[in-house]
Amino acid sequence: MNARGDTPVDAVVWDIGRVLIEWDLPRIYRDAIPDETERARFTTEVVTEAWHMQHDGGISHADMVAARQAEFPEHANLIALYASNWLASLPGPVPGTSALIERLAARGVPQYALTNFGVDAWAKFRPTFPVLDHMRDIVVSGVERLVKPDPAIFHLAAQRFGHAPERMLFIDDNAANVASAAALGWQVHHFTQGAEALAADLQRLKLL
Repeated sequence: MNARGDTPVDAVVWDIGRVLIEWDLPRIYRDAIPDETERARFTTEVVTEAWHMQHDGGISHADMVAARQAEFPEHANLIALYASNWLASLPGPVPGTSALIERLAARGVPQYALTNFGVDAWAKFRPTFPVLDHMRDIVVSGVERLVKPDPAIFHLAAQRFGHAPERMLFIDDNAANVASAAALGWQVHHFTQGAEALAADLQRLKLL
């Protein structure tokens, strides 16, 4: 699903995780659980992406860890690493997308971000990723306690960003998020084929 192209795009709205920055939850435990099979088991049964989603919704690391440690006391020390070693889950930029942000910025294209990110994780990550300085505003799910694909967060973002949905291009790797935005009239790019395919879409829209 890509942008329609029949309506001019005035602004670009970026998702962050797995579009701008790689996210790999099991990397938190790469040293603590060296065995790959055991690490995979732990991150599909104890510290999981589904469990993590409550952080995106506004629950603090401290509350999450305490509740999970009560549920799995035998793994208390490992569960604590979810918070203290969080940045290890973000190994580096997605190839090519930061360069696209720089190119759009050089052309004066307004850019924003709409991300599912918890408050604690965001506070640790944001200072490490200065390319986000090009964003004129960033809507963070944990701050707003609204999580994509809930239409409410897209309505809030459109209001904050000051552009009509049909004149913004929303870029996200998650199919449900892309579908929600498209249903609300946003132009969309489903980020599944990397920066080169995205650059082609941006060029077709005369943004690059």
